[in-house]
Amino acid sequence: MQKQPRIKLPKSGFAKFLDFLTIMLFLAVLIYLIIEFPGLPDRVPGHYDASGTVDRWGSKMELLILPIVAIGLWIMMTAVEKFPHTFNYMNMREDNIEAQYRNGQLMINVLKNESVLLFAYLIFQGIRVAAGEAEGLSNFFMPIFLVVIFGSMIIFMVRMFRL
Repeated sequence: MQKQPRIKLPKSGFAKFLDFLTIMLFLAVLIYLIIEFPGLPDRVPGHYDASGTVDRWGSKMELLILPIVAIGLWIMMTAVEKFPHTFNYMNMREDNIEAQYRNGQLMINVLKNESVLLFAYLIFQGIRVAAGEAEGLSNFFMPIFLVVIFGSMIIFMVRMFRL
């Protein structure tokens, strides 16, 4: 296996914007959780099936697991973003290394932000379901989530082949 060159690339303006937007939305949901937490019932949604229906109820303390996982995911993916030379690439040539790295870096950034926004939505909707304001996620949640995640990966893979 050939060792790929290390190039220090600054984060793009679009990636910075996505990070900022995601952090603001995630913080808003965390504040909402903190405000609503004392008034939530002892039982909250613990899991949803593929159609978005609650199929397990748990302690309201379980709602605190989601932000911890999201923050951990954010930290790990932000670290991975900084090392695009460690990613696997197709169509890598001397003349497109920097463009490939930028594409790979942005792909990780987009997937990171989409994942954290998923957790923010799950926290928000979990609070609403527990409070009796909603019945579940939605029949369309899983298909939309899968299209967004896999659609993003496909877009970046197509870009990788075109570079």
